[in-house]
Amino acid sequence: MEHIGEVIESSTKGFIAQSPKVGESPSFGTFVKTDSTPVVYGLVYEIITESGEPGRKPTAYDMSIDELKREQPQIFELLKTEFHVLTIAYAQSKEIKFTLSPLPSPIHSFVYECTNKEKKELSQQDFFLRTIMSSSNISIDDLIISSLSNAGKIRKNDDEYIVRMGKSLSRYFKDDYERLSSILRRIL
Repeated sequence: MEHIGEVIESSTKGFIAQSPKVGESPSFGTFVKTDSTPVVYGLVYEIITESGEPGRKPTAYDMSIDELKREQPQIFELLKTEFHVLTIAYAQSKEIKFTLSPLPSPIHSFVYECTNKEKKELSQQDFFLRTIMSSSNISIDDLIISSLSNAGKIRKNDDEYIVRMGKSLSRYFKDDYERLSSILRRIL
């Protein structure tokens, strides 16, 4: 399995990884893991492509991507794509613990998309939803929708799973019917 990123910034709450290729990254809401000890599991919540030089912004050339690749291929070497990951669990002795890792992922750890088996285990209970909801500075509703959609796909849209997660969301959003309704409409 080929890595999809390399950790370049890390904390116990999450990490930032740089993609090996500009413009390529896991999708928003993808379940990912590190190859570190302990293995840290998380959800992609932001993807950014920007200049590789701090403080410098790319310049518009009024050309299509294909024209730029043909006529100015070197400009893509000045860009980088990063994705931000929210920690939802970690593995200790092959047992997944649904809490923050005791240590952040080491810088330069590789990042991989989780296997379907891991995705099922990480999303079997509603722990990951609680983690998303208690986070700040992320698109909470969209991350809930995307991660539940991804979890539903690997379960071949199992209605029982969706209903169970819907019930969990109704408990979490018991005082905000409009928000709950908006989330559920976008999942289904």
